[in-house]
Amino acid sequence: MKTLSGIALLIVLVVPINLQAKATPCGALRSYGEHFGPFDYRTATQEQLNLVESQHFTENVRQLESGNDAFVGGEISYTLVVFPNHYPALQAMTKLSLREKDVRPLGSQYSVECFFDRAIRFKPGDGIVRMIYANYLLKLKGRSDEAIEQYHEAVRLQPENANINYNLGLLYLKKKDYGKSVIYAKKAYELGFPLTGLRNKLKKAGKWDGKLDENTEDLDENTEDLDENTEDAGS
Repeated sequence: MKTLSGIALLIVLVVPINLQAKATPCGALRSYGEHFGPFDYRTATQEQLNLVESQHFTENVRQLESGNDAFVGGEISYTLVVFPNHYPALQAMTKLSLREKDVRPLGSQYSVECFFDRAIRFKPGDGIVRMIYANYLLKLKGRSDEAIEQYHEAVRLQPENANINYNLGLLYLKKKDYGKSVIYAKKAYELGFPLTGLRNKLKKAGKWDGKLDENTEDLDENTEDLDENTEDAGS
């Protein structure tokens, strides 16, 4: 009886551990070392950023050219473990995945979607993460509806973010849903977004009513890549 009780107790103890492991397939939100991270990219100190970026997210890594001592994917992976919502690193990882045609680039600790899962779990209210995720989904076959869902969640989280509104306007322009494109374009411009490419394209399509100030310089003629406007996005 004692042996059976011991086995029963062991089963009771093991099952929750297995269930917990299954509940977080993308890993717990902890960093390398006991006392370093994870940190919020938006509020991290310059010292914290420099300590990681100077070694693991150099310009060569950002451009997907080479890492210091590891694969580029490994360097970006390290950066994202310390700063789960590091916008440029998230973008770099998505680009690397698409280039390698592998959801888990060489050297990376997790898949691309795991890194987004981690970023969202870490800071659920970060709309920019949702926008970058949406841009990635748009590049995957058959996932445009999911991308739109992520964009709408981004707007819900940060309705006064001009960058998010502008990019959602671009997305609806691509879908030829001009009514919604105009709504988000106007919101972006009311919030002070400087690039005029979206407005110019809506004008060309005969969908812009001209009710917004025309004082913004024509700074942006190429709006085809939604990623271009998220590199230095803030909250």
